[in-house]
Amino acid sequence: MSGIPVHTLNDGRTVPAVGLGTWPLDDAGAEKAVAGALGLGYRLVDTALHYGNETGTGRGIARSGVPREDVFVTTKVPGRHHGYEETLASFEESRSNLGLDYVDLYLIHWPLPRVGRYVDTWKAMIRLREEGLVRSIGVSNFTATHLDRLEQETGVVPAVNQIEMHPLLPQEELRSVHRAKGIVTESWSPLARGRQVLTAPGVVAVAEAHGVTPGQVVLRWHTQLGAVPIPKSADPGRQRENLDLFGFELTPEELTRISPGRQHRFGGDPEAHEEF
Repeated sequence: MSGIPVHTLNDGRTVPAVGLGTWPLDDAGAEKAVAGALGLGYRLVDTALHYGNETGTGRGIARSGVPREDVFVTTKVPGRHHGYEETLASFEESRSNLGLDYVDLYLIHWPLPRVGRYVDTWKAMIRLREEGLVRSIGVSNFTATHLDRLEQETGVVPAVNQIEMHPLLPQEELRSVHRAKGIVTESWSPLARGRQVLTAPGVVAVAEAHGVTPGQVVLRWHTQLGAVPIPKSADPGRQRENLDLFGFELTPEELTRISPGRQHRFGGDPEAHEEF
């Protein structure tokens, strides 16, 4: 995949080690960003029905000229579609929006534990995988408890858990659970939306030492921890920079300097957040 390292998922498939996020781009913005990113060498594209840009994402993939089989496409089922039949219908809506025959990775966007239907949703996703409409299935924003319940009730462990992760929320405990279960960690908001992280003295010093940008240092931190960051950018220069992460290596001491041990969540708490 375009020279980008890959991770092997627990179902035997592979996922690129860095990708392009598309939230909160609209259809026009997503089309342009995705086509441009694929032209630069990206091979992982992340969208969601809830983002409202699946149509633009699909157009960008088509416009790029990159063969479909070389692009790893992720989308997600929203909270309003939890449930077995609802998920099957939601997937068809996403597939139609994207203009694709299949999706490489399908995720449950949020667990919504109060609603309590994520196991039914998961069972539908297992069916979609068995039918070949989805290549791999996973989750997003799931806790260890949610992951255990899926495994206990279906016997199927997610291939991926996409979570908020950045130097202010390094997610050590959850990543340890992922390693034990063979789940790949994907990082949303990998740069903490730029807040505090890119100007932190430790990050700036490490960037200067390697002759790279603070953003590249933080994204490299993710990849060296075994996580797959999916930074959003519509700027070609920034897209190119965010992909150029594999020509330098951080030392263990530098990894520690980048994540100072503070814990700050910018997004929703998976135990309580509801997004429909």
